[in-house]
Amino acid sequence: MNPALHAPGRFVAYGCLALSMSLVGSYVALSKPLVLAFPVFLLAWLRFGIAALAMPHWLRRPSDEPAMTTRTRGLVFLESFLGNFLFSICMLFGVSMTSAVSAGVIMASIPAVVAIGSRVFLRESITLRTALAIACAVGGIGLVALAPAQPSAHPGAAAGISLSWLGDLLVFCAVLCEAAYAVIGKSLTGKLGPKRISSLINLWGLVLSTPLGLWFALRFDFGNVALGLWALLVVYALAASVWTVWLWMTGLKGVPASQAGVFTVMLPVSAAMVGVLVLGERLSLLQVCAFALALLGVVLATWPSRRV
Repeated sequence: MNPALHAPGRFVAYGCLALSMSLVGSYVALSKPLVLAFPVFLLAWLRFGIAALAMPHWLRRPSDEPAMTTRTRGLVFLESFLGNFLFSICMLFGVSMTSAVSAGVIMASIPAVVAIGSRVFLRESITLRTALAIACAVGGIGLVALAPAQPSAHPGAAAGISLSWLGDLLVFCAVLCEAAYAVIGKSLTGKLGPKRISSLINLWGLVLSTPLGLWFALRFDFGNVALGLWALLVVYALAASVWTVWLWMTGLKGVPASQAGVFTVMLPVSAAMVGVLVLGERLSLLQVCAFALALLGVVLATWPSRRV
């Protein structure tokens, strides 16, 4: 039996899931300075490249792990394309056009979106409580749309063009990708170890981002990037492609996907807190209400059902 496939204890799994989502929310918020310094596709390529250098030994298949089937290979590709590559592109473009606080509120809809995905792809029924959770998440996103636009990092903002609505839309697209990542990931953890999943989907992310990444790299002046931003880039790459993925896949081994959804609350909370405490953003009263409504949806969607 491959030790990599053993499920961790319940509390260890809970800790891994909570820490993973906290790191995701933090690096989403902290990526705002990076998108000011690097083109998005170049930033994504550098992220996958740095992470690939950090875990080549994770690519080796353990001797007691079954060879991947065609279906498993397809799931690995989809996990990387949707949950790694496309998520990064949508999120990086999104946070460059909207605030970290707004991004945090929108990301609070992840559990509800996962519930919809479970209904569509896994034929699971949606209870009244889940339907109310979805309504709360949509209501929170609606309030974000009504909130006054905050200054954007996108060049269009300098010309007086508000792109916050587009940023919010891209962040929601990232939410869809994250939900797919959660559903597909649960299936993969029964076939591959967390380390191998992390390395394989990162390698696919590197392959997918290389064409545009190289194109932008050949036209980019790396000498103008401050040393502190390089350090932030390394931390961002390791957090996004190594630590968070490994922690999430490890946690999923010992917790059902539906129960794991409760820990996605750490994602929007940490993103909003970093936006306020580190990036100097402010929470308006309307955003506080939106955040509260979205978090209520998270609670409704993920609170354990009473067992008879």
